[in-house]
Amino acid sequence: MCTDNQTDVTEILLLGFHDLNNSKIPLFILFLLIYSVILFGNFIIIFLVMFNENLQIPMFFFLKHLGSADILLTTNIVPMMLHVIVNEEMVITLVGCLCQLYFFGVSGFVQCFLLAVMSYDRYLAVCYPLHYLSIMTPNVCLQFVVGCWILVFVIITTGLILVCQLHFCGFNQVDHFFCDFGPVVALSTSDTSVVTMYDFISSIPIISVPFVFIIGSYVLIFITILRMNSKTGKQKMFSTCSSHLTVVCTYYGTQIIVYMGPTGGKYADMKKFLSLLYIVITPFMNPIIYSLSNKEIRESLKKYIKVK
Repeated sequence: MCTDNQTDVTEILLLGFHDLNNSKIPLFILFLLIYSVILFGNFIIIFLVMFNENLQIPMFFFLKHLGSADILLTTNIVPMMLHVIVNEEMVITLVGCLCQLYFFGVSGFVQCFLLAVMSYDRYLAVCYPLHYLSIMTPNVCLQFVVGCWILVFVIITTGLILVCQLHFCGFNQVDHFFCDFGPVVALSTSDTSVVTMYDFISSIPIISVPFVFIIGSYVLIFITILRMNSKTGKQKMFSTCSSHLTVVCTYYGTQIIVYMGPTGGKYADMKKFLSLLYIVITPFMNPIIYSLSNKEIRESLKKYIKVK
């Protein structure tokens, strides 16, 4: 409980980025353009997959849900980040801060499981092409996606319940551009050992296990590609898989550093800028690398434009 000379924290002051000076407007324009591309690209993919029968295959079904998670993640954070960049700080209610933290956790970490499922999908398509469609049936794909969302909801909801048990008194400044777990928990005047331990333990099935699974899947995919006789087929497969793996390593690598790496004030600025990679850059790259560079997506988009 708060002492007599302390008050309950009802508002959080986000300090954002320091000493931007003349960089504020260029950064605002840059991130606004990136956010617009993220929305535009992912909405196009979702629309095409939903209404084009030629795209009713497992890979695009998973991409549709990955795009939905990207939209939820960026819309939850980027508009606030733009406000923080221009005004150099922002006040948000504690309830609003916890809500943002919750939706950030759900939309951000469901992508870890979706990327793992997509790597399994690519593994089956490359290594077992004759059995692919019999294994990845529409019902199985739906079970995978629903399982991803339910698992993340359970883990993140449990974490939020633990955070809500904490007391926040006196100091209310967060040195970040959004309500991230570490900086928010650091404000609490309660014992945070249980919450911190839960955060570390839950990051193992959310981040570490899917990452190892993805790396293992792509190792087996690369081994299969090396056994191919067609030189052109090898080059195409390597190019596609390498770009996918680049996005995955960027997304997981930054999350491992931010959520499983060392803590402390001297790491705050580094983690703040690393957060931009999986909040802004990766969602920006996903529709380009996974979808808009795909022949089927491009052909469907051309047909739709011609019809209109």
